[in-house]
Amino acid sequence: MNRFATPWLALALAAMLGACASSGPTRDDSLYQALGEREGIEMLVDGLLFRISENQKILHHFTEADPGRLHRTLTEQFCELSGGPCTYSGDDMVTVHTAMRITEAEFNSLVEDLIQVMEHQRIPIQAQNRLLARLAPMRSEIIGL
Repeated sequence: MNRFATPWLALALAAMLGACASSGPTRDDSLYQALGEREGIEMLVDGLLFRISENQKILHHFTEADPGRLHRTLTEQFCELSGGPCTYSGDDMVTVHTAMRITEAEFNSLVEDLIQVMEHQRIPIQAQNRLLARLAPMRSEIIGL
């Protein structure tokens, strides 16, 4: 093999390996798309925070929260859970909710608020159910801590 063939062979091999690496499992972002991508998720969080501000059953749990941080972290969380290109930068659910003593009724009230916002924003029921299913495992990390 001549000295010019070796770099071309190396480039061809690198290209083939790169193609193999990129053909791995793809991220399912269909829920992210159904929620309206980042803009839709931000609107969803806007609506949810507005509903929380009017919900006397749960508002007391949010009086100490930084509204900007809460909006950012909820947006990141919904975006990541829906398969979007975001990374949640907030604390884990146990850390956030320890000592809050959130009751099942309060948790359900927040979920009802979220559903009403999704309905108001005409998010398809299938997408609503998919988001709720991805949020549901957090229930035990929130109630009664």
